[in-house]
Amino acid sequence: MKKTPFTDVHIALGAKMHEFAGYNMPIEYSGIIDEHLTVCNGVGVFDVSHMGEFWVKGPKALEFIQSITSNDASVLTVGKAQYTCFPNDTGGIVDDLIVYRYEDDKYLLVVNAGNIAKDWDWCVSHNTVGAELENASDHMAQLAVQGPKAKEVLQRLTPVDLSAIPYYSFVTGEFAGRRNVIISNTGYTGAGGFELYFYPEDAMAIWDAVFEAGKPEGIKPIGLGARDTLRLEMCFCLYGNDLDDTTSPIEAGLGWITKFPEGKNFTNRAELERQKKEGVTRKLCAFEMIDKGIPRHGYEIADKDGNVIGTVTSGTMSPVLKKGIGMGYVKPEYAKAGTELYIKVRNRDLKAEVIKGPFRK
Repeated sequence: MKKTPFTDVHIALGAKMHEFAGYNMPIEYSGIIDEHLTVCNGVGVFDVSHMGEFWVKGPKALEFIQSITSNDASVLTVGKAQYTCFPNDTGGIVDDLIVYRYEDDKYLLVVNAGNIAKDWDWCVSHNTVGAELENASDHMAQLAVQGPKAKEVLQRLTPVDLSAIPYYSFVTGEFAGRRNVIISNTGYTGAGGFELYFYPEDAMAIWDAVFEAGKPEGIKPIGLGARDTLRLEMCFCLYGNDLDDTTSPIEAGLGWITKFPEGKNFTNRAELERQKKEGVTRKLCAFEMIDKGIPRHGYEIADKDGNVIGTVTSGTMSPVLKKGIGMGYVKPEYAKAGTELYIKVRNRDLKAEVIKGPFRK
């Protein structure tokens, strides 16, 4: 298994480790519920160094990004970021990602860890305009410092005014005495905070500085288990669960990142434009359990008569709501808030209700 610059620290701290996307990653430390609530109420630190990073450079950089992503990157100014996806040729999604406009002709694409090789091959094979591509995944480390107290902790370590960085914006500056650190307000927990991108050789100095600065706030390391429950409470999609090569962004409720400006001829534009106009045969919805039970990925969703109408893609016991919550694809007529659903759990049909997300307001 691959290691991040922090793997040995996770092991030394007693984390429960497991393989994820080819990396030896911490799943939990003090327990998923404790870690989840730490991020909701205080500040926690995630090692997300396993994520992939690609640079796109040169005069053809924007043209390339416009041809391969669903969102309209032409609106990005330097210092802004954008959530988007790579549509495939058949209506599905190669991956979801974040695009950062680093300089006028230089962009950073941050992709999911499990898709680095697939995404890189996709980018290279679809680079028909001659943009300069660089896979920097092995040369960047990343920490996500999340929670309502994250800004207060991190401000002690940088001259950059963190309160001047809006959501989905970033600054490159000095942090913990290290230069050229990207400080990005693009968290995936819904609890506020920042991501820090830096060179692997600076990793331990930054880790130690963050944990020292956060002692008064009770800062804790957080594993991937709580990262999953936090993003699900916010109804944020996870690739491999809620998104994959067969799910279209329109079906997934990502029409807001699927734009059709004149001149943007991206992969499978015509089909996605048709779906947006004519509708789809299934939609991703969020639901909470009425009966006691925990929905899990792959469980069938039924109507009141027991007819299967969809499948659960993500599910858990919500640490904040203390009830089962989930997301899944159903026929469109069942995706409206207030609709009664039944989740098939061990030969029992347990009642659930569709809600308008997120679960955690």
